Amino acid sequence: MTNEWWREAVFYQIYPRSFSDSNGDGIGDLRGVLNRIDYLKDLGIDALWLSPFFPSPQVDAGYDVSDYRNVDPLFGTLEDFDELVHACHARNIKVTIDIVPNHCSNQHELFKAAVLAGPNSPERELFHFREGRGEHGEIAPSNWTSAFGGPSWTRITEPDGTQGQWYYHLFDSSQPDFNWEHPAVIAEFENTFRFWLDRGVDGFRIDVSDALIKDTSFADTDGGYPLIPKDDTCSIHDIYRKFREIMNQYDGDRMAVIETGAEDEIVALFIRPDEMHLAFNFHFLKSAWGADLIKHAIEQSLSANAIVGASTTWVIDNHDNPRSVTRYASTTHLDGHYVPAVYTDLNEQDIEAGKLRSRAMALLMLSLPGAAYIYNGQELELPNVDDLPNEVLQDPVFFRTNGEQKGRDGCRVPMPWSGTQSPFGFGPDQSQPWLPMPNYWGDLSVETQLQNGASALNFYRRLLALRRQMPVLRQGTVTIEESGNPNVVKILRENVGAKVLIITNFGDESYFVHDDLAKKTLIASNPTDNPYEVTGNSTVLIEIN
Repeated sequence: MTNEWWREAVFYQIYPRSFSDSNGDGIGDLRGVLNRIDYLKDLGIDALWLSPFFPSPQVDAGYDVSDYRNVDPLFGTLEDFDELVHACHARNIKVTIDIVPNHCSNQHELFKAAVLAGPNSPERELFHFREGRGEHGEIAPSNWTSAFGGPSWTRITEPDGTQGQWYYHLFDSSQPDFNWEHPAVIAEFENTFRFWLDRGVDGFRIDVSDALIKDTSFADTDGGYPLIPKDDTCSIHDIYRKFREIMNQYDGDRMAVIETGAEDEIVALFIRPDEMHLAFNFHFLKSAWGADLIKHAIEQSLSANAIVGASTTWVIDNHDNPRSVTRYASTTHLDGHYVPAVYTDLNEQDIEAGKLRSRAMALLMLSLPGAAYIYNGQELELPNVDDLPNEVLQDPVFFRTNGEQKGRDGCRVPMPWSGTQSPFGFGPDQSQPWLPMPNYWGDLSVETQLQNGASALNFYRRLLALRRQMPVLRQGTVTIEESGNPNVVKILRENVGAKVLIITNFGDESYFVHDDLAKKTLIASNPTDNPYEVTGNSTVLIEIN
């Protein structure tokens, strides 16, 4: 590892409610994570990313935060968190946590105070309150729409009982947006950063990081899209410079990774040396299965990040997107990107092909220089659960679109650990988890896969061990070479005299490596007896002369 550990670390995202339940209430918790810490150590990851565990009404699974500096009793206590950090550090695992700065819960004390304080009060300046249009203010200030569906404006009842102002929310109505042009908001989050840094946190994932600044005084826009500037003229970059200054005051190379869906060149602005450290590569994540699409994503991301001297951060799974096994199993995509929300038609999926492709992408991803993220259950090759009954769905996307979009619950079904029937060791007894688990997941459980040398879990363990042993997989140059086949991407990796070749075959027919190049096959996502064969839908990593 380099001195700046985050530049090449493998992070493991834990969605706390879906990882491991320690007390039998059907919801995963911090002590559940603590109980599984040696599993994570054996997997070979360098750091954890914990999705929100803060006090929250849980309308949006904890991304509606009511207190940024505590632990929701649903997940445990601050003492549990401190114990988890200590246990991770004892195993040389870093701990990063989610920060949700764009919005809070409507149950946050600052928002409740703003509602009670009335129009034109200092308290309301911390949010985006506006008068409505129409004779009695009954029309929303603009036609802006929520990212979760429906309008972005909600009208409040004033303290005197009358219908009053409207407040803006990019997401659910329970998630009012902060006004980040107010210094008190910046100060609130500076205190939050320090609170967790003082407790030993190694870094942060910053939710909706590129949307903090918006001018809600604008009226209607084409398509109802909010105006959210992100370029170098936007004051959002000054906010991240302040946060960077805070992290620089602590030892241990504290860090932050940002979530932004902007173009590669805009993303790079957020990870200049005086701003944040890493940015998720959503260009890579959202690209459909295909040689040209993936090759373009790799080239564009590396090129944009190189200009600002930043590491690229690779990811193919997270809590907001259908699992890669299912995405790559489907032929349904638009303009090279997978269709969001409903995601796929179950009749158009080839799950076995999806498994092969997901494993091939994992090998490709973890052989590229920079940092990488694995989402809990990815290492088990869990598919998306797209047939959850409507009555169990909890994602606000489902409700705000009146059921037209099923939302993200399908990628959040809890982890199967052991046994042959639900809840597959997720909790200490047979109490059912917060989302139902498919009956066939016993074949995908950790216990089952540990006993199978060819399983996805053992493949990830071998791959992560190899990545740790070979600096050329984490650092060095990337040269995309001509493969002679439009379905094959061939990448030469070099670092301090070491050379490896990554070959990903996006087609269905086998591709054969010229034998005077090959020295040794290090690992293959779908191995065969022929060391020079790259089967369809697979990746091979080869040491070369």
